[in-house]
Amino acid sequence: MSDPASRPSTAGQPARLGDQTDAPASEPRGPYRVVVVDDHAMFRSGVKADIGRSVAVVGEAADAERAIAVVLQTRPDVVLLDVHLPGGGGIEVLRKVHEKSPDQKFLALSVSDAAEDVIGVIRAGARGYVTKSINGTELIDAIRRVAEGDAVFSPRLAGFVLDAFSGAIDLAAVDEDLDRLSAREREVLRLIARGYAYKEVAKELFISIKTVETHVSSVLRKLQLSNRHQLTRWATDRRLV
Repeated sequence: MSDPASRPSTAGQPARLGDQTDAPASEPRGPYRVVVVDDHAMFRSGVKADIGRSVAVVGEAADAERAIAVVLQTRPDVVLLDVHLPGGGGIEVLRKVHEKSPDQKFLALSVSDAAEDVIGVIRAGARGYVTKSINGTELIDAIRRVAEGDAVFSPRLAGFVLDAFSGAIDLAAVDEDLDRLSAREREVLRLIARGYAYKEVAKELFISIKTVETHVSSVLRKLQLSNRHQLTRWATDRRLV
């Protein structure tokens, strides 16, 4: 497959008189090939419905191990990658795929907009990061831009990357604390810290209210906090919300 960035910017526009004598016409470019990686089947279905009219979804996966296999098998133009996955997470997928296919392009697509998630996947080799609030048209455009070599971020998230490289965020300290938590506990932590009720967290993450309560208790215990007010302050101080 030819490098998308090398295609002329006038592709698809009507030819002008004399154009045919300047150079041979290039072959038309088909839709970009995409793999969707997310552990929620309903979300994957929604993404495929939103982007399927403009791109070719050639594979999907719900966990890190399957994602690595599918991406290496299909070699898509862009992988839409959730950050938190069973079996190692998005960063593990990036590392394993890039060991064998270093030019593979990834666009992170996640509910999380926490600084350490954004910077973690960018350091691991993703070309961009957008949140799940993005609409279908915007996502299709982001896929195109990443496929053509651009870096793409939701507006608020670009600031995290600049802050990290300027030293404004102490990621080492944040990572040490967060390493105590599972991927699901981190998701619950961020939503609770943003003021979500248990019922809202359960709906957002497709889990039961009882499971949310269990995760919150575990987070408080691991971080040695007493209540959700302390948890919110802890997360805010570390710019996780």
